[in-house]
Amino acid sequence: MGLRWLWRHRVSALLLVLALVLLLTLLATRSLHLIRCFSYRTYDLRPTADRRNQRRAAEKHTSPLTPNTHQLPKHRPTARAERRRAHPPVVFLKTHRTGSSSTVQNILFRLGERERATFAFPSHTYQFNYPDRFRAAFVDELPEGSSQFDLLCSHMRLDLREVRKVMPQNAVFITVLRDPIKTFESVFGYYTSTVPAFLTAHRAAAIEGKSALSVFLDSPEIFWDPKEPGNGLAKNPMSFDMGFNNQKWNGSWPEDLEQLEEAFHLVMIAEHFDESLVLLGALLGLEHEDLAYLRLNVRAGNSVTDLDENMQAKVRSWNVLDTLLYDFFVQVFWEKASQFGMERLKVEVERLRAFTEDVRRKCVSRAEVPPGELEDLLRPWQTETATIVGYEVQGNLLLQDQGFCIRMMLPELQYHSHLYFKQYGRDMRAAPAD
Repeated sequence: MGLRWLWRHRVSALLLVLALVLLLTLLATRSLHLIRCFSYRTYDLRPTADRRNQRRAAEKHTSPLTPNTHQLPKHRPTARAERRRAHPPVVFLKTHRTGSSSTVQNILFRLGERERATFAFPSHTYQFNYPDRFRAAFVDELPEGSSQFDLLCSHMRLDLREVRKVMPQNAVFITVLRDPIKTFESVFGYYTSTVPAFLTAHRAAAIEGKSALSVFLDSPEIFWDPKEPGNGLAKNPMSFDMGFNNQKWNGSWPEDLEQLEEAFHLVMIAEHFDESLVLLGALLGLEHEDLAYLRLNVRAGNSVTDLDENMQAKVRSWNVLDTLLYDFFVQVFWEKASQFGMERLKVEVERLRAFTEDVRRKCVSRAEVPPGELEDLLRPWQTETATIVGYEVQGNLLLQDQGFCIRMMLPELQYHSHLYFKQYGRDMRAAPAD
């Protein structure tokens, strides 16, 4: 009886131990499974081949600064922007060296690309046969599947009648003007080697040991031949771009100014650029994300000539029509600002500046980068007499942010080429030989 009781007791104890061992084994297995799952999820402990394949696929689409401008990193717009918004068609008269025209063009390029707009591009190169007056024949064909052009924003010399042959009747006309003294100094410095009057003065200055601009301003009539087509920017360059007779005042000027005021929905002023962008946003229904910007096509400090009061007076005298044009549209600008509401404008400007500063911090690693230190994709076009600086993009950006940031700092020629190829599936045509 005692032995039987002892045996049963031992069996029961053995069964209890076995049950405990089984329970502990199950718990250990479950814990190991959780650890493995956490490790795979957190530290990516997948097989090496799987990770290698994923990396190769990613590298195919995420090269941050590929020199091929046809393959920019994609920028996924927000859900709000994925739907094409009902913006009116836009004509942007891109004036030369007005301090902000390349920046505004970049804003429109980004907007048009995001919303799959149809661009009215030049049929050859980047400009509409400049310095000839614009003609509808200068525009490339309407792409298959498009019913109209939505954006025209390449360099041209304005002819309103011809532009209206190309763009829809409801097109919004905008442009940028700048203080004529700053504009002419910039035009001279940038185009010294390409505008015949400037080049002649540059050669004379080398002999006299003076600055080319001061030599030109001492006797501009000596160097300027009005019959030379390439001298259009050598006197009243903004008036020339706007399609005026830029040589001298004539009786048609008041009427021409009135026609421009009626045609242009907004003439932006470079010295009040943020205010101009707020008014542009209200006109086109744009958000701060659309209007955020980096200043593009900017010269290095050593490429800018400081003008004393005497030289400024000479510039103003030589460009008196530009002064009249600028002063007239500054007055028109503040009338539009008043209609918008000055207090409202002030608030919106502060909001835009805050948003733009956040974007700059996110996107820009270095600013004012010399061209020799920039990748091909982000290197602006250089002239013989001016150094144009650019931006270096931040590293370690998400793919969506990378696409957004690169587009914001993309120089005109690279972005133009990218959009043209995207629209037509081919490279731009070279200018026809003379």
